Amino acid sequence: MFSNEDIKQIKKHGLKPETVRKQISQFEEGIPFVPVKKPATIKDGILKPCEETLDDLTQLYNEHCKKEKIVKFVPASGASTRMFRELYAYLEKLNKGGETAVPQAVDDFVSNLHKFAFYDELKGILDKKGVKISSNSDAQDLKEIIESLLDEDGLSFGNMPKGLLPFHRYNKTYRTAFEEHLVEGAFYAKGGNNTVNIHMTVSPEHQKLFEEKAEKVIPSFENQFKCRFNIEFSQQKPSTDTIAVDLKNNPVRDDNGRLVFRPGGHGALLENLNELDADIVFIKNIDNVVPDALKNVTIKYKKLLGGILLSVRERIKHYLETLENNPHPDEGQIEEMFYFLENELFVVPPPGIKNSKTEEAVKYIKSKLNRPLRICGMVENRSEPGGGPFWVENPDGTLSLQIVETSQIEMSNPEVKKIFNSSTHFNPVDILCSVKDHKGEKFDLMKYRDPDAGVISLKSMDGKEIKALELPGLWNGGMADWNTIFVEVPILTFNPVKTIFDLLRPEHIS
Repeated sequence: MFSNEDIKQIKKHGLKPETVRKQISQFEEGIPFVPVKKPATIKDGILKPCEETLDDLTQLYNEHCKKEKIVKFVPASGASTRMFRELYAYLEKLNKGGETAVPQAVDDFVSNLHKFAFYDELKGILDKKGVKISSNSDAQDLKEIIESLLDEDGLSFGNMPKGLLPFHRYNKTYRTAFEEHLVEGAFYAKGGNNTVNIHMTVSPEHQKLFEEKAEKVIPSFENQFKCRFNIEFSQQKPSTDTIAVDLKNNPVRDDNGRLVFRPGGHGALLENLNELDADIVFIKNIDNVVPDALKNVTIKYKKLLGGILLSVRERIKHYLETLENNPHPDEGQIEEMFYFLENELFVVPPPGIKNSKTEEAVKYIKSKLNRPLRICGMVENRSEPGGGPFWVENPDGTLSLQIVETSQIEMSNPEVKKIFNSSTHFNPVDILCSVKDHKGEKFDLMKYRDPDAGVISLKSMDGKEIKALELPGLWNGGMADWNTIFVEVPILTFNPVKTIFDLLRPEHIS
């Protein structure tokens, strides 16, 4: 399949030929669907904390967080281009000399310009050009307004990463999404030595912009919040790229005859996460932030998730140390551990394992306890696209909790579709991780993913359709073999910004 030159290219990319061959096999055979059994719901896989429990667990987190190395992990490599899709589409029509009827989206954008955090900057540029902002602006003025927002000789937002766009206005200044994550971190991710560790995964072309922003704003934030910020950046590794194939599953080649590789999606970030030195890791997307006036709810529930993680982690440590000190526990101890697995870790053993020989039962318990742990906030489903919480059957017959994306569901199967449609909650990517074992040694997270998971999608290259493969998603297939606990959190903690119009929602207007 591969020439000597191909193999040299593959190895230079950081990949192995057998890895690429397996990727091609996945295109040929397809990605297996996840065997969902039922949705996780309140009282059946999703915890709904009462106020008393919330206060106790928050206090537990507050008391112990300074003893932990905490890292806030923020996938921030997204470009902002898709945020302005409607504006770009209108510009394209104008540039082609097409119809000049103003789309409703463009009209809404201009009518509400004064509400955006970047309004003053944009107005300053337009004033110099003699362009007035008005809902009655003609096509030429609208063109100037949009180009001044997106192009390099204006604000250049079309070339910026989403994390560096102005999100929220504060009097005469504003904060970007990046800055809002720093402020959030000061409130709930402050660990030992009053240090807030923030790790962002960024695109290579954007890293310098993030570094310049950090250098500019960190001194004032450190003074304001009486802490020290330690900011690190990493990039998606070329070794996590996947090969592209045509519709007949043959490797795609460029004009020079070289193999074409594509980024492996957010699942590729599992390697970045795996390299962190941390006791506790918060994971949250770059665009899910709110102004200060609404941060209290987010902070409160982040600390709740932290308290649950610390409490459960301590129980796991206790049971594993018990088994190390006494490899032959009595029947009562085994029964207690199985109860913990089923009722607090939501790991339901396959039929017969409880009644098996003690040695086999202990081996099973140890294997299920000694894994990475994550506590995942879940919000009520509001028809958002994406994944949700489900009970899934594992290869060994165990039932456990997993986040499953829509693309992983066999929607052509009526019974499975019924399970999917009865789901009550949605994954907002509000995740807290414990990535070290009970002895304080790092787990190799690559061992706890489902390598057969992933997504195959159709893309376009030079006017031709090709197939692209995304690796097991960071929080679904990438964490398929983790211990998982779902907790309901308020919808107010989920305020993503996917388009520029999302910044007009009340949650984002200061």
